[in-house]
Amino acid sequence: MPFRRTVFFVSDGTGISAQMLGHSLLTQFEGFEFKEVTLPFVDSVEKVRLDCMPRIQAALEAGNGIPIVFSTLVNPEARDLIRGSGALLFDFFETFIDPLEAGLGMRSNHTIGRSHGVKDTKGYTNRIEAVNFAMAHDDGSSHRDLADSDVILIGVSRSGKTPTSLYLALQFGVKAANYPLIPEDFSRKALPEILKHYKSKLYGLTISPERLREIRQERRPDSQYAKFENCRYEVEQAEMLMRREGVRWINSTTKSIEEISTTILRDIKIERPLY
Repeated sequence: MPFRRTVFFVSDGTGISAQMLGHSLLTQFEGFEFKEVTLPFVDSVEKVRLDCMPRIQAALEAGNGIPIVFSTLVNPEARDLIRGSGALLFDFFETFIDPLEAGLGMRSNHTIGRSHGVKDTKGYTNRIEAVNFAMAHDDGSSHRDLADSDVILIGVSRSGKTPTSLYLALQFGVKAANYPLIPEDFSRKALPEILKHYKSKLYGLTISPERLREIRQERRPDSQYAKFENCRYEVEQAEMLMRREGVRWINSTTKSIEEISTTILRDIKIERPLY
């Protein structure tokens, strides 16, 4: 039976920073089952007292060990309340901002929600444009403006192209189109004609036939599309085609979207500002 522990991500903003940093640490501990609770927009001492503290106290009394709190709260009084809760606290403000203030010789702004503000108009616009681009060019639905793409993902249906395209757009403002490889392409032993003009932008995703079957079975149960033999054929043919055309590719079977996206950005040498 796995060890259980309740983990709180407490933030005066969206909680995304606390979650990202906390998850990076928690993944190092196999054998633990973490019950995760995100408490966003805790932007007053009153909210800490009325919402956070009772939940942390309940977790303490549940008998599953000392709860863990990852906090990005800015308000010093709110931070002190959490610190006195009896939980195992990881205060990112104290861990990172305080040493930075000492090293830079100046105080930080101590501004709530600053990391996810929409002050960077250019960056915000780039993200929105990239998301619109990814949606307009999902699954080969449009050939317009492909020259404006930063990358064009190819692979068999359900290999992870769409979520990866959207993640690249939303997180990095990367214009990612995606295009399916279908049986007709395998019969011709060639890429779709339109993609030949943008070969330098192509990047492939592949997946194990076993995992592909599971995904397709959920979408279209007991169909020819989901049969293992068909999945294996499509994966084999897609990999052969990409290898023949000199297209770089990555196996998405056991990789997260974050890992896939980071590999793509590294391989195609795109600068990646995180918005």
